[in-house]
Amino acid sequence: MCKLAPYKCGFSCFSAFKVFKETADMEEVVVMETDCRAELTRGHSFHSFSIRSSSESAQVNPITTSPPCGGEEDGTNWRGPGGGGELNPLDAWLPITESRNGNTFSVTFHLLCSGIGFQALLLPFAFVTLGWAWGIICLSLAFTWQLYTIWLLVQLHESESGIRYSRYIHLAVTAFGPKLGKLLGMFPVMYLSGGTCVQLIIIGGSTIKLFFNTVCDAKSVTATECFLMFTCLAMAGAQFRNLNSMARVSFIGTITAIVYCTLIWALSIAKGRHDDISYDPPLLESNVDRFGGILNALGIIFLAFRGHNVILEIQGTLPSKHPTRKPMWRGVIISYAVIAMCLLPLAVCGFWAYGNKVPSSIGEILIAAAQFGGHKTSKFVLGLICILVVVSCLSAFQIYGMVVFDNLELRYSSKKTKPCARWLRVAFRIFFGVFVFFIAMAFPFLISLAVLIGGLAFPLTYAHPCLMWIAIKKPKRKGVIWCINMGLGCLGLSLSVLLVVAASWNIAHNGLNANFFRP
Repeated sequence: MCKLAPYKCGFSCFSAFKVFKETADMEEVVVMETDCRAELTRGHSFHSFSIRSSSESAQVNPITTSPPCGGEEDGTNWRGPGGGGELNPLDAWLPITESRNGNTFSVTFHLLCSGIGFQALLLPFAFVTLGWAWGIICLSLAFTWQLYTIWLLVQLHESESGIRYSRYIHLAVTAFGPKLGKLLGMFPVMYLSGGTCVQLIIIGGSTIKLFFNTVCDAKSVTATECFLMFTCLAMAGAQFRNLNSMARVSFIGTITAIVYCTLIWALSIAKGRHDDISYDPPLLESNVDRFGGILNALGIIFLAFRGHNVILEIQGTLPSKHPTRKPMWRGVIISYAVIAMCLLPLAVCGFWAYGNKVPSSIGEILIAAAQFGGHKTSKFVLGLICILVVVSCLSAFQIYGMVVFDNLELRYSSKKTKPCARWLRVAFRIFFGVFVFFIAMAFPFLISLAVLIGGLAFPLTYAHPCLMWIAIKKPKRKGVIWCINMGLGCLGLSLSVLLVVAASWNIAHNGLNANFFRP
């Protein structure tokens, strides 16, 4: 084994690496400097390196490095922002970063599939409380705010030393430290990813039940059977090897989501306005009720924009030979322009057609959108919308579930220092599917807790990216950038607390509705 002379203090950690095998994808690296080794361990604590210490050297588990390429402008000789190349452990074994052959089109489809969700269907209901002016203002502000935090995450994906933070938790640990980073990152990301999968089972299974009961007149089909049917379909689709291989699934999910959103607002216009409707906010007995209603409406609007817990993971599918922020940001601009064209008409046209009589549950929205023309046409439209919603939910399940699959395999690979066998990977995914199925069956009212659940995860989207930018980039204190990010971070944390309080107060007064989806 080659011996390296000790490095002087002050050198970057990554200058202490010596690559021994040029032709192999997985390589051994020797670190000779104790101080550098400590800094490396802190910077990659999320990946759980296996380091065997000795008085002079330490051995690190296999890592992947980006190939030497060209200049930053034309794509030649680029090795990351700091020139050191990508240097992340275990990435070649884990499903999120196993394949880095993505492009602008694939990340666009991933972003659209994960970004357009069933929460958007409730936007007209938020306008009932806020009215036209405040509804549009709040929707525009929420869209701008979350787009800015996405820009921050895209820029933070690649560090100055060339490290790619392909997981939200890894970035949080780097920004806030191992303990606080795991507390602020691990729980919200896993909780949001797993919780989203549970909600998708409830929505998808309930939509299947609505299809059988209304379109097929099969009244004997139970919710359990429909939930199980959706879960089996989701588990069959969850056997894709990695996130990059799911680009076609995301494409299908994108098309179905855009079509059903467009159908709903287009049919709302085609039906015309309802009689005896009003656009004025409802009159409430007390200021407390009015304030709680406003916060609930704000929660619906802010939580309509989702997917920040998979932004870095999606960017991680892009190849390392170029700066990934450029193609990723192009994908973000394209995808969120389409999302805006889906969500804004859905909110405005839905509120215009129904006013204060807008449906308050997703099942009522689907039924109302399908009541167009005669009975035969109504069944056809309702059946088509139901199929589109189910396919969209199945596609989104794969993206959010991949975050959990990656974490499960990470625990195994970092401990065993080898990739998961194919049978074990399948077992992990089936186990997760069974787990979320039982959660959905035990708590079918989770959809009515969307504002409460989203309030707990609200900082992950609107606050943490701003604070992570300050912690990592260290802008001038009390400068413009520092003030903007600190202000948005504190505002996001405050709104999170208010949303949780308002949602809890609303549940205490109105109770839980286990049939939230059912019309």
